[in-house]
Amino acid sequence: MQWNLSPQAVFAASPVVPVMVIKKLEDSIPMANALLEGGISVFEITLRSQIAVEAIKLISETFPQALVGAGTVISTEQYDEVIKNGAKFVISPGATPKLLQHAKSNSICLIPGTATPSEMMQALELGYDHLKFFPAEANGGAKALSAISAPLPQLTFCPTGGISAKNVAEYLALNCVATVGGSWMLPAETIAEKNWSKITELSQSAVKLIQELRQK
Repeated sequence: MQWNLSPQAVFAASPVVPVMVIKKLEDSIPMANALLEGGISVFEITLRSQIAVEAIKLISETFPQALVGAGTVISTEQYDEVIKNGAKFVISPGATPKLLQHAKSNSICLIPGTATPSEMMQALELGYDHLKFFPAEANGGAKALSAISAPLPQLTFCPTGGISAKNVAEYLALNCVATVGGSWMLPAETIAEKNWSKITELSQSAVKLIQELRQK
């Protein structure tokens, strides 16, 4: 792969990757700014709303210091669209041979979602060694990932799905985990209230917690 930015660099850039669902374009800038002020500079903006691509473009242009990525990308068409609008990396909930091959021949890295040894082996066969474990908790959590990854030491993961301040320590204890994806610093009700200072506080707490866990 001849990617501009490696998945390894994405994983290393932030202790946690916030999974952002932006429903109103007007929330894009204050939400991103709140995360940045809280010490989080890598964003996964999911394609779960009509304005997600616009939000990617707006945040990318407003905050060049951030690594803005697109999540919930499920097709080559979506991959191409988010790249045109400024995404520096792409995350998918799963993976298809078509999407894996397409990203392999392009300049923006793909971090594909996997849940089983077979899916992980297929990704590895095509040169992908930095993967998303999704949905993490629904697939057995840290205990399952530990068992699944044991015979695949070449792989590094960003587990996502059901991760919170209460269970993040279980994942960070695994050697195969470089970072985690989560939305516990972005409660829906807090966004609805536009309480951006609260999101900054939650982000700071998340970063502090993960840094402390990493030092143990």
